[in-house]
Amino acid sequence: MSTQDVDDRREYYRIDDTIALDFTPLSGANAQAHEVLQDASPLFNLLSDLHLMDFESQHLLRHISERDRTLANYLKVINKRIDLLGQALAQNLLRDIGAPRRVSMSEGGISFNNLLAIPAGTHLAIKMVLMPQGLGLLLRGKVINCRERSDGQFEIGTEFEALTDAQRQLLARHILQKQALERRQLREQP
Repeated sequence: MSTQDVDDRREYYRIDDTIALDFTPLSGANAQAHEVLQDASPLFNLLSDLHLMDFESQHLLRHISERDRTLANYLKVINKRIDLLGQALAQNLLRDIGAPRRVSMSEGGISFNNLLAIPAGTHLAIKMVLMPQGLGLLLRGKVINCRERSDGQFEIGTEFEALTDAQRQLLARHILQKQALERRQLREQP
């Protein structure tokens, strides 16, 4: 791997986190088809769409807030109610996706441990639920490395492919919130 490749991968701030994660290797024609990512469960797609719509509508809410504070406050209450439903939905989905696991992630990709090796170059449909807000994202990734660990598991390094601007910004927001929480916890320690 060239120095340029290493530098490109470190373009984004990386955090360690615990998330619900599931992935499906894509093969053949499916590796090139974006539609495969839409085949997730309808509930997962709903959760993902709720967060994307919330993100995309934030500028509208700010604009409404400038003109009509009462309406803006009402819409914020409605938004909180929808967030609560989304959190309940996320808890339900955690049973389908599996127990949360430790990962290292950035806006550019995610690294996780797996019992089986996944060859470099393999395309993946990556389904994840970011906690605690229950943000569901269905992303496409490509395995860039697979290293055997001393415990017999494999560390899988992936890079995200074809992220929309909204998906990238949702990841960035989660990473910034996690980073701020870690800093707050460090300051509060005796």
